[in-house]
Amino acid sequence: ILDNLGVNISALIAGLGIGGIAAALALQNILSDLFASISIILDKPFVYGDFVVVDEMMGTVEHIGLKTTRVRSLSGEEIIFSNADLLKSRVRNFKRMYERRVLFRIGVIYQTPLEKLERINSIIKEIIEKQEKTRLDRVHFMEYGESALIFEAVYYVKVPEYNVFMDIQEKINLEIYRRFAEEEINFAYPTRTILIEKSLEKD
Repeated sequence: ILDNLGVNISALIAGLGIGGIAAALALQNILSDLFASISIILDKPFVYGDFVVVDEMMGTVEHIGLKTTRVRSLSGEEIIFSNADLLKSRVRNFKRMYERRVLFRIGVIYQTPLEKLERINSIIKEIIEKQEKTRLDRVHFMEYGESALIFEAVYYVKVPEYNVFMDIQEKINLEIYRRFAEEEINFAYPTRTILIEKSLEKD
């Protein structure tokens, strides 16, 4: 009948086939995001209010929908993730962190006397142990750097809040500066020594 009405049956079938493929692909994406949102709701890798890091992007979760999750970045803009893509990524949830591991290094000049070098470990340990909400792991004379003798310290902040960590680290930095000044221990900075050989002219 359609052929009698001048309808190209082959073109119609081909069109329906292409349309069906397009519809199937669109439905696949929708179902993928839907199943991903169900997985997020059931497994709860993060919830509203959590601070998460996804690849190089980070922020606070503001909305978990059927298709997308919205995150407010530190600089204020809204980042929208497809739920399916989000579950394929490595998500770090800082709200679930119970304590924060902190590592820092300082360098002193090569001219530092041995007896002062031997006191640096105990100075740093004492400063860290005086801070509330901290747990000292270790302090070591780590290595001979290019222009400094490097000391490395590791400690834990017993609460996850970033601002608390920064307040503690600031106190540690200021106290190290004060104690080093009292002990006349000098911090190192990048330097280069150039040796110039002067040739002697022969008569």
